[in-house]
Formats: sequence, structure tokens, C-alpha cells
Amino acid sequence: MLNRIRLVLPTADHETQIKEYIDEHISNGEQELHGGALIEKMPYTKWLKQIKANANKATVSPEWVVSSTFFAMTNEKIIGMIDIRHLLNQMLREYGGHIGFGVRPSERSKGFATEILMEGLKHCNTIGLHEIMLACYKENAASSKTILKCGGVFEKEFLYADGKIVQVYWIKI
Repeated sequence: MLNRIRLVLPTADHETQIKEYIDEHISNGEQELHGGALIEKMPYTKWLKQIKANANKATVSPEWVVSSTFFAMTNEKIIGMIDIRHLLNQMLREYGGHIGFGVRPSERSKGFATEILMEGLKHCNTIGLHEIMLACYKENAASSKTILKCGGVFEKEFLYADGKIVQVYWIKI
């Protein structure tokens, strides 16, 4: 498959585009953006400062782990987002995993999720991560299919506090 996307570090120049990205999710009935490092919960400039701080061991917030957050772009359009956690704390070990990713609603079912995850795995390799945990809700068949397509091996499933079943996968690179 020809790679149509590239991972881009977010900048102030992306503010208008990310607002449209967030609005599209909200219009689609989605209040949480996967892979967005809570971008929907705060002003964009504050979020930029947060992800910059979280990218550095010396400045990462005590509640977070060092992470790399990218926009997945094709040409100049934000197609999706990916948040790569460089290590796992207790919560991430139980539920979140090393990677969170998402695709804007209008671009789903076009193969972009697989491309985003594959590019994320390349980044994991460059930072020394070779066993990557991913988790998704069992009801999210698209994420499960993407993880499996990228080499994911199912480990377990369990009932999460919100009453939904979570599936855990591992990918070795």
C-alpha cells in the first residue's frame, strides 16, 4: 500500500484545522478523541504547551508519561492523530497501552488507521520500543481489525470500570 500520510508535530499553524477536526468528531456524536492527548478538553495553545512538556522526561507532568503526539496528515489535511507513550504507568499497563490513535469520521474505512498505526510503530522503533501494548473496546471492531492487521496478537479481554469490555493486544517490532 502506498503511504498517503505523514506524522507531523503539531504547531500553532494547525489551530484552524484542528478545530475543524474536533468539530467533526463532536458532530459525529464523539466526545472523546482517540490519540489526541485530551486535545478536546482544553484550548489549543494550552494543549500545545502540554504535549511539548510531556515529550521531555524533565518536564513531563507527574500524572503523565513521556509521550510523542502527532497529527497524521495527507497533503495539508489532518486525517487523524496518534499519541505514543514511551513507557507505561499503572493505568496505561492496565488499560491504555503505548499507543492511542484515531481517524476523523469522514476519512474512516479508507485504510488511514492502518497507515497511522504503521507510522506510529516506526516511531516506536526509533525510540527503542519493540513490544507495544494497545487496547481498545471490544465493540470497536475497526480498531481491533487495524491492530491485528499491523501484527497485533490478542492477549486478553476484561470488563473495564465503565462497564465495557476492553481487549489488549501486543505488537512486536
